[in-house]
Amino acid sequence: MLNARIIVLAILCAFLTTAGQVLLKMGVSHPALSASLASGDLPGFFARAIVHPLVFGGLSLYAVSTVLWLVVLARAELSYALPLLSLGFVFSVIYGHFAMSESVGLLRASGVVLIMAGVVCVARS
Repeated sequence: MLNARIIVLAILCAFLTTAGQVLLKMGVSHPALSASLASGDLPGFFARAIVHPLVFGGLSLYAVSTVLWLVVLARAELSYALPLLSLGFVFSVIYGHFAMSESVGLLRASGVVLIMAGVVCVARS
C-alpha cells in the first residue's frame, strides 16, 4: 500500500483542480466575457478572460495542482495515481449541488457512487 501522504496529496490535487474549474466557470460566466464570446470576438474573449481575477485564480490553482501532481507521479505508479484524480468529478457534483443548486438525479448520483467505489478499490490495491 502506498504512503498515506501520497494519497492525501493526490486527493488534494483533485480538489485543487476542481476548485480551479469552479473559478474558471465563474470567471468566464461574467457578463463582459459572455458578451465577447456571444459576439464571436474570440481574441477579445481570451484577452479579457486571461486578466479576469477569477480566471487567473483558476489557472493559478491549476498550476499549484500540477506542481504537486509531479510529486505524486514521482512516487506512485501512474495506474495507481491517475484514478485518484477522478475524485474531481465527485467534488464537482457535490459543489454543483450544494453551492450552485444543480440537480443531481439518480443516474448522476449512481455514477458518483461508482467513481468513489473505484477510487476505494484502487487505493486499497
